[in-house]
Amino acid sequence: MSKVVDHLAELTGFRDRDVLDTTLAGALRDLLEPERVAIHRCVGEEGSRRWLTRARLAADEAAATADPLWVEFDSLPRLAEFPARMAAIDSHEPVTVAGTPNIIIFPLFTDRDVAGVVEIESKQLLDLEQQRLVVSILRIYRNFQSLLDYSERDTLTGLLNRKTFDEAFYKLSGQPSDDSNMPPGERRHKGGTQAHFIGVLDIDHFKSVNDTYGHLIGDEVLLLLSRLMRSCFRYHDRLYRFGGEEFVVMMRCSSDADAGRAFERLRTSVASYQFPQVGRITVSVGYTELKAGDTPSSAFERADKAVYWAKTHGRNQVSSHAELVKRGELADDSKVGDVELF
Repeated sequence: MSKVVDHLAELTGFRDRDVLDTTLAGALRDLLEPERVAIHRCVGEEGSRRWLTRARLAADEAAATADPLWVEFDSLPRLAEFPARMAAIDSHEPVTVAGTPNIIIFPLFTDRDVAGVVEIESKQLLDLEQQRLVVSILRIYRNFQSLLDYSERDTLTGLLNRKTFDEAFYKLSGQPSDDSNMPPGERRHKGGTQAHFIGVLDIDHFKSVNDTYGHLIGDEVLLLLSRLMRSCFRYHDRLYRFGGEEFVVMMRCSSDADAGRAFERLRTSVASYQFPQVGRITVSVGYTELKAGDTPSSAFERADKAVYWAKTHGRNQVSSHAELVKRGELADDSKVGDVELF
């Protein structure tokens, strides 16, 4: 029993979701001593979802492996390619696949949606007591995930909230810009070198929406906009609501032009969407590439200046900070951290 308690204490001691999944895999491996434990999550939009391996840990491995964070979405297997996993999710019950090895699949849920599955491979099928232990651990895992969601996500839209931005900024900006150090079989994104970008988007004339239709309708607009954002960006892009009508996107692209096309896709989707009662609304977007030595505030400030330029020059457009500087529309106030260079 003490061994179980120790693993539960370790499992709930982290606030990093990546570490949380690998810790769960390690706990199940140590407690059950199977041949392998794997955690697979469902990612992508409804109708085109795929399997992302979050942790895979064999009996003789010291550390878990996983799909790269920026793996190319189309390279991931479709949900239908693993019917046993889908059967576990649909039935809300463990599914056993007899063979060599035997596999038992446990559904993994969150309060918001289907999260994925936990697969345990072993020579002998898990007995009922072992299965109950896994189910109990997954219940605790789900409850802890719910607590993280409550503290990290915006209540209305379900997007990440502002207080999680700084930590994610340093985590993503500290990652290598290419995958050249990965084994050839794991180099999955196209185009080699990638850069990180931050975009700030603001709903045009949103105050008039609240004043004309009321805050309930305004909240519905924010909720629908968040859904449009999810459909326009990739599963691994970080989407935030900073408050009011201001949203932030952190993503990785191969060039400034590619980032601009992604934000333009969102802008046109919003402009063509018929919002109930309100009709058409538009958004203004400003974005910037992360630079060496950037802090969250310095990068955000550049993107914010670009979106302010967009709003004061006609609205309903996407503006690149680098392009505005190049054209002389904005000053090149380059910074390293929060210290201005003269």
